[in-house]
Amino acid sequence: MVDCDVHQDWATDAEFTKYLPKHYWDRGVTTPGQPGWNNPVAESGISRNDSLPEDGGPAGSDRDLLGEHLFEDFGVNYAVLTGPGANNAFGWHPNLHYGTAGVEAYNDWLIEEWLDRDERFLGSLSVVPADPEHAVEEIERVGDHDQMVQVILPGSYENPYGHKRYWPIYEAAENAGLPIATHVSSSSRGTSWAPATGAGIPLSYIEKHAVVPMPLVGNLASVVLEGVFVEFPDLQWLFVEGRFTWLPDMMWQLDKNWKGLGNQVPWLERQPSEYIRENCWFSTQPVPEPENPEHLTQMLDMVHAEETLVYASDYPHWDNDNPKAMLNGVDEDVRRKIFGENAREIYGL
Repeated sequence: MVDCDVHQDWATDAEFTKYLPKHYWDRGVTTPGQPGWNNPVAESGISRNDSLPEDGGPAGSDRDLLGEHLFEDFGVNYAVLTGPGANNAFGWHPNLHYGTAGVEAYNDWLIEEWLDRDERFLGSLSVVPADPEHAVEEIERVGDHDQMVQVILPGSYENPYGHKRYWPIYEAAENAGLPIATHVSSSSRGTSWAPATGAGIPLSYIEKHAVVPMPLVGNLASVVLEGVFVEFPDLQWLFVEGRFTWLPDMMWQLDKNWKGLGNQVPWLERQPSEYIRENCWFSTQPVPEPENPEHLTQMLDMVHAEETLVYASDYPHWDNDNPKAMLNGVDEDVRRKIFGENAREIYGL
């Protein structure tokens, strides 16, 4: 079983700060929107209570406790570490000098404190999208680590990810054999100024949590329609922690528009949905739980789950999905694909 979204953390800022250049030691970890989900704030936090270490520190900072919950309780074999949020916050930091130093420090910390200590941990390489040249250098610097399995980008940014300013990152990732992953919840902070909704900044955490996939929806349309997968046919792209129930309508709408407006995107050689099914993946979390279980089966069929979905717990967040309590009654071949086989194919495990 492969868990494609696990949020590890450092126990104290001092643990991480030593990886920064010395001239930033006094500054430490200062990133937009930390701690919590600012704009709006999650007043009670976003982690399950039993994930907090007894001796202090944030959820996800105790390797042994995290391993107990994932490897023993959940039965996970590999955990893809997507970071505490600060790694993406370095990516959207308005000070590029500090942001690029931050992602370098994060990648080094990730390797030394997590990947090199347990082969079951897999890494997500962080970059600053606003500095593609540095991002390429960082992919070349640490992307060949055996346990580094993807390049992670904030869920939204200054421009949608189909814009060509970002394409050098995709070329470097494809050359390194690494997928791209975009993770939700970066909206309205730093250079990721776009609000979480098309209507503006939500007033409460409950409102934001309900509409959290929206930046991913826009970026899916952008990378597909702007021809990212025409230019980089071997590139795989994961959309993480943004649900998947919106996907059928999106594929239908993109195909419909392509039939009538395809002259606006003449580089597309096939229907948009075909690129999605061949190059894009979506994490299950948070998995839908309809009152009628048959509706979930229908939804899985509509998204072609056996070729588009990967399991993600989103540990240690409060709404994390225990694999033993989800997708029960679903066809066993489909379950096997979602819980491990698809991720093993993407990451070459």
